[in-house]
Amino acid sequence: MNDWDPWLLALTIVGLAAITFFTRGFFLIPEREWPLPAWLREGLRYAPLAALAAVVVPEIISTQGRFVSTWADARLFGAAAGAAWYFWRRDILGTILIGMAVYLPLRLGLGWA
Repeated sequence: MNDWDPWLLALTIVGLAAITFFTRGFFLIPEREWPLPAWLREGLRYAPLAALAAVVVPEIISTQGRFVSTWADARLFGAAAGAAWYFWRRDILGTILIGMAVYLPLRLGLGWA
């Protein structure tokens, strides 16, 4: 078991909630919109795509911290099929469905990594 004092636990939860509220709500407090330079506004348009790529790409090309060493990896073919569908149709849902339609048979049917 643990020896946490209930008051210390409650104080920790309240403190974390306050920190979360202030850090996430900081930009909602001002009454007027902050002026952003055009270059920053343009750069922020690509932030979600960059974040997604930073999470997804390493998951596709590496296993256990090492690069994929074989072509018999279902993730490579699923990602390629999904990317091809997206560039052909520009459809996010179709991208996910096609990628998984290629990935799952290779992973479950053939046992590829």
